[in-house]
Amino acid sequence: MEEGVGSGHVFSSWFLEFVPAGNRGTWMVIFSFFWTIGTVLEASLAWVVLSALSWRWLLALSALPCFLLLPFFRITPESPRYLCAQNRMSDATAVLERMANANQAALPLGVLTYHGEPKTDCVTHNISEDEHLIPIREKKHTVVNAICSNTGAIATLRTLLSHNLLRSTLLLWFVYYASSFAYYGIALLTSQLSDVNRSCSSDLIFEMHQKDGNLYKDTFITSLAEIPGLILSALLVDWFGRKATMCCLMFACCAFLGPLVLHQNELFTTTLLFGARACGTGGTTVLCLYAPEVYPTSVRSTGVGIATAIGKIGGVVCPLVAVGMLRSCHQMAAILVFELVLFLAGVACILFPVETKGREMD
Repeated sequence: MEEGVGSGHVFSSWFLEFVPAGNRGTWMVIFSFFWTIGTVLEASLAWVVLSALSWRWLLALSALPCFLLLPFFRITPESPRYLCAQNRMSDATAVLERMANANQAALPLGVLTYHGEPKTDCVTHNISEDEHLIPIREKKHTVVNAICSNTGAIATLRTLLSHNLLRSTLLLWFVYYASSFAYYGIALLTSQLSDVNRSCSSDLIFEMHQKDGNLYKDTFITSLAEIPGLILSALLVDWFGRKATMCCLMFACCAFLGPLVLHQNELFTTTLLFGARACGTGGTTVLCLYAPEVYPTSVRSTGVGIATAIGKIGGVVCPLVAVGMLRSCHQMAAILVFELVLFLAGVACILFPVETKGREMD
C-alpha cells in the first residue's frame, strides 16, 4: 500500500537518517524484511480469497492494515537532519532530547549548528558528529544562523543535476528503472511463463482451476524468495560495500533468467524465478539504502522520490514485455530484454562515483 500512496521512499529516507553509519546496511535490510512479510502475506491472502471470492474482497482486506498506521503519525518524530536543513534548530534539539530521554542517555557536549556552506547538514567545524548535540539551555549559546537557499522544486532539481550529483542522479534514475522493471517483471513472469508453456504447446490442455491453483502456488513460492534475497544482501552490503553488492546481485539475477530464453519444465522454471527474485530483491534493497546515502539532507527525499517515480515507469512498461511478448509466444525475445536491462543496470552500479559504505550521511 505504500506504493499506492507514494510514500515508500519517504519512509526509507526518514528511517535511515536515524541509523548510525556503521550498521546502516543491516538495519535497512531489517526494514525491508517487513516489506517481504507483507509480500508473502499478500500472496497467501490472494491464494485463499481469490479461490472463493472476488478481487474486490482482496483489495478491501489488503487495505485494512493501513488503518493501523494512523495512530502512529502523531507520535512519529521528525528527522533532526531535516529540521536542521530547515533552520529549525530548537525543534531538532527537542527531538534529540526526546530520543536521549527514551534511551535513558544524555546528549553529548556541543552546540547543535547548521553549516551554511554545503547547506545540507548539521555540522560544526571543530567537533565530531556526536559532539554537535547539547541542550541549548545548558550552554546558553545562540544557535549559528543559517540560510537555507535553493529551496523549491526547481532549485532542488537544479541541485540534483548539479556537477557534483549529476552522474549519481542519472545512474540512479536508470538503476531504479531497471530494478523496478525486473522486480515487477519477475512477478509477472511467474504466471506468464506457465501460461506460455500451455498456450504455445498444442498437445497440452489444462483446466482453469488447475491453472489458477498452480499460479497461486508459484506466486507464493517465488514471494518467499525475497527472504533469502534479504539475508544475502545483509551479509554482503556491509562487507563488500553498496556498489559491489548491487552489481553482483544484478548480474546474478541476469544469470538466473538466462536459461528461460528456452522453454523449461515447471519445476526448473519456478526454481530459476525463485533465484532471480531473490537476487532482484536483494539488489533493490541495497539500492534503496544507497540512494538516500548519496543525497544530502536538503534534497534527499526529493531525489529519492524522483528516482522512485522513474522506477515506477519501469513497472508500467514491464507488462508490455512480460505479458504482451510472452502471450505472443516470443519468450526468447522477452527474456533477452530483461537480460539486457539487468546487465546494463549491473554496469551502471559499477559506474556509480561514490561508495557510501561507512560514510556519514550529509
